[in-house]
Amino acid sequence: MANETVFVKILDKEYQVACPREERQALMESAQLLDERMKAIRGSGAVIGLERIAVMAALNLSHELLQAKSGNAAPVGVATDKADLQRLSDKIERVLAGN
Repeated sequence: MANETVFVKILDKEYQVACPREERQALMESAQLLDERMKAIRGSGAVIGLERIAVMAALNLSHELLQAKSGNAAPVGVATDKADLQRLSDKIERVLAGN
């Protein structure tokens, strides 16, 4: 498997990632989904700061993955409602504040 360099854009910032040639399309789609999620979280105004937006997106995607594995999944791509985002944001704020 030969690796190739792929450039992906997430929240208007370009990242250079090495991946096997046959996984290039999956990487591009993953980056696009992450970009969409992070933009939605940023647009909600509930979370400020790139790192916190990234953590929120990762938590949301991880939660969906776990739900899918257990058979309780909402369709992928369905945005989490504002109340869910606020609850998760509050939890992250408490953890980052050390409480």
